[in-house]
Formats: sequence, structure tokens, C-alpha cells
Amino acid sequence: MSKYALQLQAVSRSFGGLRAVDAVELAVEPGERRAVIGPNGAGKTTLFNLIAGALPVTSGRITLFGDDVTGVAQHRRAALGLARTYQITNLFPTLSVLQNAVLAAQAHTPARFAMLRPVGRFSHLEARAREALAAVGLEDRATSIVRQLSHGEQRQLEIAMALAGRPRVLLLDEPAAGLSQAEAHLMTALLRRLDPAITLLIIEHDMDIALEVARHVTVLHYGRVIADGTRDAVRADPTVREIYLGA
Repeated sequence: MSKYALQLQAVSRSFGGLRAVDAVELAVEPGERRAVIGPNGAGKTTLFNLIAGALPVTSGRITLFGDDVTGVAQHRRAALGLARTYQITNLFPTLSVLQNAVLAAQAHTPARFAMLRPVGRFSHLEARAREALAAVGLEDRATSIVRQLSHGEQRQLEIAMALAGRPRVLLLDEPAAGLSQAEAHLMTALLRRLDPAITLLIIEHDMDIALEVARHVTVLHYGRVIADGTRDAVRADPTVREIYLGA
């Protein structure tokens, strides 16, 4: 069995003459917190889409806990324990917080095929949903309608929905995007207290948040890895300081 929860070997993705992701190598250990940073247009979200299976690779290989998933469909990767969130929230605004979490939990069980049975019949799904809400601090908002939540709370709910599937690897695409400073602080604390058994890969434009959550950082620039190491090493890297920090 592979020692890595997630491994990318020379993964590339081209759009016509544009190589958005260029021979990326990545090896993330189980339970690791890894940040992927870089300026706008660096290829970070495209990389996530390749890992999740939303886009096929042009070349290279992706493995999940040693299993080759390069050509595996997105829903099959989810069944193997891969979950993700998006830059833009993707929720059911007219349903309650709990209903959103229950539907997310249902999607990862055989109950997803029981379309004619009331979801309330599956008490284990509600228990799992409430557990996920508690993990992000939304247990007291379970009966609230989603459109009544603040933007920060909606971000929390999106993470809860990903957790409801009990993932082994969680991809977070800019979870602090659009948050106020106070909300971003709460989000950082939330991410730091997530179950340490979950492998976390986070894209975050805010360097301070990325470096506070993750000990290991991979830096992308024009689709290529230009630095990879501890947060202190990356922070001190002269190429990173010039390209990303503008130093």
C-alpha cells in the first residue's frame, strides 16, 4: 500500500496551446495539511479539478491511497473518499441547514437510490449530518434556512456537507474567499480543528491563512511547481517572495 494519501506524477493539462498545469509532482501523506498557493492564473483550481476528476489529465498519473484513479470518474473518486468544496458556494438556499447536510450524507450511501422514501426514514443520515454540523460549529443553526445564513456561515455549511460524506481526503478551494477579517479568523480556527485523520489539501489566496493551517506548502506559478517544502522554507524562498509576495 502506498505511503501517500494522494500522489500526482507528472500531471499536466492543456487547453489547446495553453498548458494550465505542467508536469506537477505532488505527494501528500495521510493526515497531512498541505496548502497550494500561487498568484491568480497559477493553475490551482485546474489542478483541483484534475484531482477531483472534473477534468481529465492530458498526461500523468494520479493515485489515491495507492489506487490509480487517473481515468476514474468523479463520483467514483468521491466513493473512494475524496471530497471537495468550491470557490463559489453550492448550496440549496430554500432548505434548512440540516436538510442540506442530510442530502450530502445521503449522496454517499446506498440511500441515494431510495428516491421514493422520505429522508427522515434514515435516522443514521441525520445523525451523520448533525455530527458534521457540530464539527464546523453550526449545530445551533440546524433549523435555519440557508439563505438566512451569513456568507461565512454558508462557507461553514459547505465544509460540513463535504464532511458528511466522511472523506479521507478533503480539497478546499479558497474557503476564506469573500470573508471578513473576523470570519476568516473563525474559518482558520475551524480548519485547524478538523479531524486530524482527514488529509487536507487547501487552495488559499490569503497567504497568512494558508501558512497558519498547513505546515507544508506547494507553490504554483504558470502551472508549474516552483517551490515545495515547509512553510518557513517557502516563506523564505527568494523566488516565491519575488513572484508571489512581490518582494
